[in-house]
Amino acid sequence: MELFFRWSGPALLAFLLLPGTCRGQAPAPMELVETSLGEVRAAVLEGRTSCRLVVEGYLARIEAYDAPSGLGAITEVNPRALAVADSIDRALAQGEPAGPLACAPLLVKDNFDTHDLPTTGGSIALAGSLPPRDAFMVRRVREAGAIVLAKTNMGEWAFSPRQSVSSSYGTTANAYALDRTPAGSSGGTASGVAASLGVAGLGTDTGNSIRGPASHTALVGIRSTIGLTSRQGVIPLSFDRDIAGPLARTVEDAAQIFSVVAGYDPDDPYTELGRGRAESDYTAFLDPDALAGKRLAVLASHTDPERADTAVHRLFLEAVEELRRLGAEVVEGWSIPGMAEHLRSGVFCPRFRFDMARYLETLGDRAPIRDVVEVLESGAHGPDALGGLRSFASGSADVHPRDSDPPCPDFAEHPGRQDLLAAVVSAMDDSGIDAFIFPTWSHPPAPLDRANLEYRGDNSQGLVPAAGLPAITVPMGFSYGTLPAGLQIVGRPWSEGTLFGFAYAFEQATAHRQAPSGFPELSR
Repeated sequence: MELFFRWSGPALLAFLLLPGTCRGQAPAPMELVETSLGEVRAAVLEGRTSCRLVVEGYLARIEAYDAPSGLGAITEVNPRALAVADSIDRALAQGEPAGPLACAPLLVKDNFDTHDLPTTGGSIALAGSLPPRDAFMVRRVREAGAIVLAKTNMGEWAFSPRQSVSSSYGTTANAYALDRTPAGSSGGTASGVAASLGVAGLGTDTGNSIRGPASHTALVGIRSTIGLTSRQGVIPLSFDRDIAGPLARTVEDAAQIFSVVAGYDPDDPYTELGRGRAESDYTAFLDPDALAGKRLAVLASHTDPERADTAVHRLFLEAVEELRRLGAEVVEGWSIPGMAEHLRSGVFCPRFRFDMARYLETLGDRAPIRDVVEVLESGAHGPDALGGLRSFASGSADVHPRDSDPPCPDFAEHPGRQDLLAAVVSAMDDSGIDAFIFPTWSHPPAPLDRANLEYRGDNSQGLVPAAGLPAITVPMGFSYGTLPAGLQIVGRPWSEGTLFGFAYAFEQATAHRQAPSGFPELSR
């Protein structure tokens, strides 16, 4: 059950009921295209609409657009969504305080455990699997007043950064061009949020899968520092790299959700690294002048015009000039000494089989399988997942990677990854920079039928996840008229507030975000 009124502490004080309401007026449906978390919350609290009407509106949009258009973002609609909305309306009518995400209908990627909706990880092998409890982030957003409106499609087992194709639910298209890919693996959340089928959503990122789909669908997506956010209850791909977090249409919405989901979780040992480092309110960093006097660097290895699409590279050059107009000093041609050598020095652990065995244990007697090797043996997978399953099958389901031969320790004890992190921070310190930048993808979204063959330009892999760094992507315009591109901003560990501030300043000055044309407001 959604836990609506367990929010406490400073966040509660900041989000109490608004004093002036319109409860004497009959609530009416509100427009939902590009509507923000704050707009939904204010309209419900002021009585201009009801939570039921909001949820009904989003459900109508899903029914009208998702399958009929061929978007394919939604996998399961929550049959309890309206009942939860009604409980929120009743509580507000009784004068109870509202959480910071009050009546926020969210789209949740199919690898987050939800006790009331199937969680398949994009695999037919887990079809119908109902976990015994919610993932940490799902629980936190529900406690803050959000409604899990629906689950969303993803790349099978989160293997693919190229596209979002699952054996459990099929293919997701890009909301801006239905013949293009939204990238992977959080493409369902990304296209669903871009098309305003929900107000915002949750995704995961092992190497690309929040930032890439966000870039391809003109959204804001953030990958946190490893240890700042919990992955408990998320089907793993590589636990020492996996990150979960928000995808949203605005920086403010992303920061609001991040404020709710960031923080220590005793069920995720990595969050011991970030214990006490989460800010209570990341929206406090949203300053339109945040870039003034800051020093940013262009990462040369990720901005080579010879390897980039000309139109996307032009957008990046325009973004650099905009950053300068906003008062930032931008250093061209910046590099991290020894980066390539660090990335070649065994910084990746093939631990999928081990991590999945631990996840399947949490399902208890409900687990449809006990070892992902069973999936390979049974053939219960799509063609896109075959290579990944074969690659990871050689790993052990029972031996932790740190005890394997050769050993592959967890992030905090991994010499290669810690050396890479130290090299990045040292290079930033030596150059006196606050963050570095590059295009999130240096090529536009590939055609859907050639997403694998034309996979190029993915700049999110490698450096950022290996070093455990925080990175945010924000829209930087459209190439070829309608194809989104994103600007990625990377900071030092634990600098998420700074990154939100930089992204917000850029977003407010440029207003690049535009709604896709194929999903207009429904007539009433």
